[in-house]
Amino acid sequence: MGRTSENESDDGGNTMAERRMLAIDLGASSGRGIVGSFDGNKLSLRENHRFSNDPVNLCGRLYWDILRIFHEIKLSVQKTVLEGDKVSSIGIDTWGVDYGLLDRNGRLLGNPVHYRDGRTDGAQALVNCVIPAEELYATAGIQTLNFNTVYQLAVEQAEAPERLALAERMLNIPDLLNYFLTGNMANEYTILSTGALLDAKKRDYAWNLLDRLGIPRRLFGSVVKPGTDMGTLLPQVQSETGKTDARVLTVASHDTASAVIAVPTEEKDFLYISSGTWSLMGTELPEPLISDESRAANFTNEGGACGTIRFLKNIMGLWIIQESRRQWKREGKDYSFAQMEAWAKESPAFRSLIDVDAPDFATPGNMPEKIRDFCRRTGQPVPETVGEVVRCIYESLALKYRSVAERVMELMGRRAKVIHVVGGGTKDRFLSQMTADACGIPVCAGPEEATAIGNLMMQLMAAGEVSGLTDARRVVAASFDRQQYLPTTDRNMWDEAYGRICTLYR
Repeated sequence: MGRTSENESDDGGNTMAERRMLAIDLGASSGRGIVGSFDGNKLSLRENHRFSNDPVNLCGRLYWDILRIFHEIKLSVQKTVLEGDKVSSIGIDTWGVDYGLLDRNGRLLGNPVHYRDGRTDGAQALVNCVIPAEELYATAGIQTLNFNTVYQLAVEQAEAPERLALAERMLNIPDLLNYFLTGNMANEYTILSTGALLDAKKRDYAWNLLDRLGIPRRLFGSVVKPGTDMGTLLPQVQSETGKTDARVLTVASHDTASAVIAVPTEEKDFLYISSGTWSLMGTELPEPLISDESRAANFTNEGGACGTIRFLKNIMGLWIIQESRRQWKREGKDYSFAQMEAWAKESPAFRSLIDVDAPDFATPGNMPEKIRDFCRRTGQPVPETVGEVVRCIYESLALKYRSVAERVMELMGRRAKVIHVVGGGTKDRFLSQMTADACGIPVCAGPEEATAIGNLMMQLMAAGEVSGLTDARRVVAASFDRQQYLPTTDRNMWDEAYGRICTLYR
């Protein structure tokens, strides 16, 4: 399946037939360092570092604590040195759209602003005064979300033109962290594609749009592909981490782009859900699918590995469950996810439903009360117990997946035989079964660590150890277990609930 590496045997346990790599996987609430070991046939994982990723609210603005994130990344690299892993490469993946600005001396002009910050409220109207929404979508092919990079930069230009005047480069978060590690700058394709800055068909900057918005061209470097070698760690970084010869590579550095690499399928027509704080649901295409119909359905065309397009829709995902649990914890009730699921199973089915993508649920706060308010406003029974609230969330999510699945298949003109669920949400067996029942399609759940796995597989592709996406997915299928869920319950119940929830969608 691929050639073996030439790593020498050492005290850390490396063998002649094993390549080790470090994946830094950064999510919106936590980050991990995961060491991957590849023996030529199978990939194994070992977490070497985990840390929380806590946004900072300062003077009314929500920021990422980028310097702490960088510190934690260095700790993960340091552990590979101390533990004798001898990793050959390092790759970083993160959430999309956000960025840092650097001055002409390469110094950071302030902490990156969090995509959930309110500064982009009204940003769509600001941009649409210059570029109609139809034209923006026809060029970029990106789902309209008020935190897209193009809207954030437009707000920068309107509110703080002096900051943009000082800025020499813009780097998305994984590119920024690669720069901190190596001193070299590049704009990687998959992460850049998330922000509506690129011409989706040309796969290069949409210069006409950026010029009209007054966003300086100098901010953007050449677009590089996943697998680009960014060099070794700076001497000052190695003084903190210990000496390593590891090369820093651009992987498919948007976390969903990495996760999709790890979908264990050989089928051409498949659906996937990258399930975590967000649920990213869609399919993989060779070229963008941009039409009046896809724009009306608000589907996005983001860059994937090996020249593919991720045709998908962002769904609010497990954020609503996570934020509900945080609220109960604030009230002194520290429920486990297993407890919440058990109570949900005991609660009545289809009593109350919500549109998980309604603006009500997009921001932090008392999520159970927001759910109750939505139900009151829409004339439904109000969920009171923990089980009723959680059941409402699960059923509403599963029905949203059905809505998106049906629209994807309609737009691509083909039916899918299976939905692959990858990521942390695969641990939620109750939701996976509901998804199969709601959609009437088998669900294959796993692997759980899809983003880190895809990150590592891209590093293997860059090294020539794995020949491409098909080969990578065979390795994933051979290396990690999956769980199959078949539709089981009365279809009429789900059809009736689907008819009800469709009246709630905006």
